[in-house]
Parts: sequence; structure tokens; C-alpha cells
Amino acid sequence: MNIRNSKKNPYDVVVCGAGHAGCEAALAAARTGAKTLILTGNLDTIAQMSCNPAIGGQAKGQIVREIDALGGEMALNTDFSAIQYKLLNTSKGPAVQAPRAQCDKKKYQLRMKHVLEQSSNLDILQILVTGLLVKKGECIGVKTSLDVNIYGKAVIVTTGTFLRSLMHVGENKSEGGRLGDHTAKGLSTDFQKYGIKLGRFKTGTPPRILGSSIDFRKTQKQYGDENPVKFAFYDTRTDEEMFHVERKSMFHVEHNYEKISQIPCELTKTTTATANIISNNLHKSPLYRGNISGTGPRYCPSIEDKIVKFGERDGHRIYLEPEGLGTDEWYINGFSTSLPLDIQASALKTIPGLENAQIIRPAYAVEYDYACPTQLSLSLESKKIASLFFAGQINGTSGYEEAAAQGLIAGINASHKVLNKPAVIIGREIGYIGVLIDDLTSKGVTEPFRMFTSRAEFRLLFNHGSSEIRYLHVHDLANLISAHRKNKITYKIELINKWIKLLNNSRISLNKTYGDLLRSNQKFDYPSEFSSLSTGIKEEVIYRVQYEGYLKRELQNIEKFKHSEKIIIPKEFSYDGIPGLRKESIEKLNSIAPDTLGHASRIPGVNPSDIEILMIMIQKKSYHR
Repeated sequence: MNIRNSKKNPYDVVVCGAGHAGCEAALAAARTGAKTLILTGNLDTIAQMSCNPAIGGQAKGQIVREIDALGGEMALNTDFSAIQYKLLNTSKGPAVQAPRAQCDKKKYQLRMKHVLEQSSNLDILQILVTGLLVKKGECIGVKTSLDVNIYGKAVIVTTGTFLRSLMHVGENKSEGGRLGDHTAKGLSTDFQKYGIKLGRFKTGTPPRILGSSIDFRKTQKQYGDENPVKFAFYDTRTDEEMFHVERKSMFHVEHNYEKISQIPCELTKTTTATANIISNNLHKSPLYRGNISGTGPRYCPSIEDKIVKFGERDGHRIYLEPEGLGTDEWYINGFSTSLPLDIQASALKTIPGLENAQIIRPAYAVEYDYACPTQLSLSLESKKIASLFFAGQINGTSGYEEAAAQGLIAGINASHKVLNKPAVIIGREIGYIGVLIDDLTSKGVTEPFRMFTSRAEFRLLFNHGSSEIRYLHVHDLANLISAHRKNKITYKIELINKWIKLLNNSRISLNKTYGDLLRSNQKFDYPSEFSSLSTGIKEEVIYRVQYEGYLKRELQNIEKFKHSEKIIIPKEFSYDGIPGLRKESIEKLNSIAPDTLGHASRIPGVNPSDIEILMIMIQKKSYHR
């Protein structure tokens, strides 16, 4: 047996779970030099797209580009399996425009599995994790279903929706975190045993139908963009870095990422008849019968919720999305439900184009345990058990992108802890990944967390094209990209700054510069040398010149923000007995144990007067970063 299961020879990092968080965590840890093991209950569902076969969207697309900027795999994997691209919010400013891609579900999954298989420093094992091994307040490994203990200097839990998971279709209940898959029971018991607070959430998925049963004469085609915006940054990568898996494979099959055959999705909508069937059968919905105790996602409601809460509408949009090029399975986006199978079928047949729809996978709801994320530090390490990290839906989030981002940061920091390197903390002034982790650890969750651009106070600086630029300085710590790529990014920054200066200073008329004309939305011809630059560089220069005043104001706000982030709150700091500090604030601060004064200021229930008092007390002891 090659897998290390000896206490005397532990892994550096053990990752429990191989979903989107687990894959990024394992790859990040291995790529930073840690000997890593990833454990999964099923090798065939590594990186499974359990719900929608799509990556990106509002704020989520920006997150994927940030993952790529940090050296993660999700962007490349998306581009190598995409079957349609769309840039969202094109009628709005570049700051909120977001790429989205429909993927070939199986191709995405199989390539990510191959990435793990080809990775140095990484072992893979199909086995169920059933509990933790803890010694003197520190996690030293995990127990498994085969009565084999596996030891690791750090453990990352990325169990998604599988903790004490229960699936619902009508009155039928079955254990499992995904249709046809297992459930994990022992971990929840161990978490509670060691003082980790758990909550209960629910999520759902729509039915899948045969494409051959859809009448496309009654639906509207939704085409992809003619000039797609990809997720990965290619202008800073070598061919070897692009095809790092394909070229190592014994079959050496390269993907032509420049020529993607995009296929259309379809649009239809529910009818009055749909609403009537669902309304008349609400008593059969486990959600409305009270059989589901977990809180569901507000921003991704079930079709039952839509009919009840928005009953005045004459219909709800339903997007029909192909799940891949090698299958006739279609995803019914907008029709998530836990109604009985016969009601699902009847309701679908009232929708134009779906009169003869054949369900091949029923819709269902799943409820599961999550660990309250306020028990984590900004590195995603547990405050209850040392060397134990959490990432993904177990932290109360929803979405592949949010999960992958957390996995990437947890993987870096678990590896760094073992290798005695400093933790990598992504501030909320850097990007959406920082906002995500800061919100989770300071505010917690009351429903499945989904990222939106509105959550980021500095979102004007977070346009998706600037991700590499914003994260460049992080690489001095994280070190997940090559020196070649780092040099290319540095050169890109120099080129952008050069052209910002040139457009702002070069006159196109006696009293107008290119920058003046850009800011007043006047048409003109750019210098020929500028027009020959790559699209990404041109767009970044134009954005920064056109919105120069707004961006300068954001940068000034960041400087104010950074001041409070520099004032650290040591672990041993006591809030009890501080004169003037309210009891509610003391309870919140003790519960969350913020890392900095800025972190404390974002805790719900802690007000500005509390922060003023804390600042005085902390400054007396002169704690600064």
C-alpha cells in the first residue's frame, strides 16, 4: 500500500472531499510543496457539477478569474470544457460585467480528475472519512470507513452537502448528499464533540430531461457571444502552462482553446396551468409540509416558492441547458423543486416546448449540516481545533465558484502552516475572494451564502480583467504561479500604466487629450500602436482612463480601510470588563475573535462606538501589523 497510513510518516495535508473546494485545496497544497492526500467517497464524482453545468455569472465570474490569477485550476478547466460563453451585464459598466460559461459536465469532471492524477506531491484515495483524530486540541488525521486511520499535519474538510444529508422527493426521504451518492454521518458527531457549532441548510436541483423530447419550435434560442470572454489569462502563460495536463498525459491530446464550437441554450416560461398544478399540490411539497428544517437559498428559490411569492406574474423564465456534447441530458434551469415525481412531470408538460418532456433524473431537495464559519480565522483554520481547515459548502456557501475560492485559500494556508510559512490573508480590498472570506468569518450565514457584486464596497476596482494585476503582490507569499508568468504580469502592468499616462497626456486637439474625449464619451481614433495591443490590455487601459475619478476615490477609501486592518487584535486580548463596551458586543467579539480592528468593525452587533473604545484599548498596547 503506497498511501501513508502511519502515524510516524504523516502527510503534510489531508483533504477530505473532492468537489470544487477539495480539488482546488489539494492542488494548491501540492503545488506549494506539501505532500498531500485527497480522499473522496467516489472517484467517479470528482469535481461533479451536481447542479447547473455552468461556471461564472454575476460576481462568480470575477471570482473564477481571481482563482486563475492566484494559480488555481477552475478557469482553465472551464475553458477546456466550455460549450457556450456569455458576458453578463454588458449594458452596464465593466466593473459589474461577468463572464459565464456553459460546460460539458462530464468533460469538466474528467479533466479535473486527470489534473489531480497528474499532479506532483498528490495522492488520491477512494474512501469515506468518518471522524477526526484530535490530540491536545490539534487535528492529526482522520478516521475512515475501512477502519484505517490516516494521519496528516493539517486536515482540510470540504465535504459539501454530504454531512448528515437527507434528500427529499415528495414524501420520500433517502440519505445522501447527491442523488445516487452517499452521506457522511460520523464527522458531524465529531465536530459537535469538539465544540464546532453546526447549522442546517437545504438546497435543491431541477429535473433533467431528454433533449429529444423537447419541441424546440416552441422555445427561443439563446446563443453564446461571438467573441467569447474566456476565464483563464492566456497572454501571460506559456503553452506548457496552458496544456500542463494534456502534455503530461500518455495520450497527449491537446485542446484547441481558440476554436470552441458553441451550442445554443433554449428559453421558455411557465404558464398559468403550471402555477395551478403547483399551487394545488403544495401540500405534497416537503418544503411546505414542514418536513425540511434547513434554510434554503433566497436567491435561488424553488418553483414552489416562485409560484407562492410571485403569484402575480404571468410566468417564470425557464432556461433549457444542455449538459454536454456527448449526452442528450438537459438541465431545466429555474425549475428546482422537491415535489413528487408525478407532479414534476405534470407541471413540466404545461410549459411550451416541454409538453412531451421525458424526465430522466428527478428533481429533489437536499438538507445538510454546515459548520458556522464565524468559528474560522481569515486563513480558514478552525479556532476550535488547530490544524483543521474548512472550505466550501460546509462553511454555509452555495456555488462552485465560492467553494473553489475557499478551497484554494485553505489549501495554501494548510500547506503554509505545515511548512512554517506565513498565512496568506486576502483582504476585502483586493478582490471578491477577500470579501467572501471576510463576510463568512465576520458576519456568518443565516442562509446559503452567494456572492454578489453589491457585497464588495470596492467593486469598481474589481473588474474581471484586472484580477492578475490585483493579486500580483500575493504571489510573493502564495507562490503558485511560475516566474515566467509573474514577469509577464509585471510587464502587462507596466504597459497599462504607460498607456494610461499617454492617453491622459497626449493631445488629439488643441485643448483635448485622448483621456478627455474618453471621459466625455466622444468618438475618436486611437493611436495605431495602441490599437495593436491585446484586447485585455486595451480594455483595462480604457476602463482606468474613462473612470479615473471614480477609481481614485476608491483607492483613497482603501487607504482609510487599510488603517483599521493594520491594527491587529491578539488572540489573548480580553474583551471582558472593558469600560463602556456593551454586553452584546462583548458576546459577539468573544464568539468570533476577530483578527483585526477592521474585522471587528464588520461584525453585526458591534457598533462604531464599540470600535472607538477597542481602538483606544488596543493602541495602549501598540498592536500593529
